[in-house]
This record gives sequence, structure tokens and C-alpha cells, in this order.
Amino acid sequence: MNAFAEYFKSMQERNGAIGFIHSCPELMDCIRQVGFLPLLESGIPGYSAESLMAEECRFTQFPDGTWEWPLWQWKGSVIREGGCVYGKFFAGKAGFISHEWWPDFYNWRRSKNPVPEKGTIEDAILTTLREHGSMIARELRAVCDFTGKNMRSKFDAYVGRLQMGTHIVTEDFVYPIDKHGREYGFGWSLLTTPEELLGRDACLTDRTPEESYQRMEEHLTSLLPNATEKQIKKLLIPPKSGNK
Repeated sequence: MNAFAEYFKSMQERNGAIGFIHSCPELMDCIRQVGFLPLLESGIPGYSAESLMAEECRFTQFPDGTWEWPLWQWKGSVIREGGCVYGKFFAGKAGFISHEWWPDFYNWRRSKNPVPEKGTIEDAILTTLREHGSMIARELRAVCDFTGKNMRSKFDAYVGRLQMGTHIVTEDFVYPIDKHGREYGFGWSLLTTPEELLGRDACLTDRTPEESYQRMEEHLTSLLPNATEKQIKKLLIPPKSGNK
């Protein structure tokens, strides 16, 4: 068993719940306890929500082509009820950050990724989203006129950078409905700003960006004793920032 799984299991044993994650409430509890949790593979063995799922909660594809993936289906509930923020925060990959740790993460990332300059594409996307409060990603893409060939990937790149800078987060997931009234597919991200989702005050801390970084680095180093310094920095430092 890897270091993070051992850590998680020991935490659960002390709380009387032995084993890996079997339910959405257990996932919410895990996020609250560890603070930072990538959704899928993070580059650090075992450090992801997917890695902590019990066997029956892992992705399963059936002979008829349908599938079941509790972790994916829980994401919306976790965002709405789990006391966390969700977005592409970790080297461009999605994950959860608890409300307790969000102000430090926001503080650090905003110091490296300030509000986009007026007149830039990032500014246009962010301004449009703020005007609407929240928008499904595909609708935001259309309103911002990313409608031509290969424009979806370009739009996703801009939004990904805005998420890495904590300017955009995912509020929920919206699913299409089939003729039987059932949700299907992987869902569409409902995007918003953290200030709209949580309120401005919930994003702020009295610490300096450097103090926030130090606090997060110490926490993750303690949480992940087998992770290298480089791996920890990759989780915390946005790509365009060469150093902290």
C-alpha cells in the first residue's frame, strides 16, 4: 500500500471507519481531512480520489456499452454539499480543495496569476462569465465566439489557465436527459467565479502569498511523505511561474 493510502486508512481507522472510500459522504470527509485531493492520477502514486475508491466504486463498462462510475457521478454532490471547491487546479488536472485551504491556495495562485489585462481574450471570457454569474462551458464558449474549427480546444486552454489562476471554478455539472427522463453522459461543467460561488470574504486570508505557499507546502509534505519536493511544487506552482 502506498504512503497516501496508508495515511488515509489510518485516519479512517481512528475515526472508526475502516477501508477505502465506499460512498459520497466518505469522499467528502476525505477531502475535508486532507485539504487537497486530485480527482484522477496526479503524478504521485495513490494520491487521487480515483485511487482511494473501493473496488465496487471504480469505473465499470458493461457489455452493452453503458458504464457506471460512482466517483464521476458523485462530483456534483461533492461540490454542492462537501465544503470544497473544484476545478483544474493541479498542473491543469481537476481536483478538490477544501474550504479551509481555499483562501491560501487562492492567495498564492492569484499572486502568480493576477486578473487578466483588459482587452485580452482571458479578460473577455472572465467578463462574460461574471456578467452571467454562471454558465455551462459550451454556452460560454459560444457567447465568446469560439465556434469555428479547432476552437473548442483553444477555448478549453484559456479556461484551463483561468482555472489554474483561481479565476474560474466549477459550480456543478449539468447532464442531458434521455427520452426516459434519465441523465446520461459525462455532463457539462457549470462554470462560475470563486467570488460568485463562495463570496469574496471566503477567498481571503491575512497571510502573505509566501506564507500561504509555505503553509500548503508543509501540509502536503506531511501528508505525502514519499512525494518528492519537485512533485509537491508541481501541485502548487502554476506552469508559467518558474519558481515560488
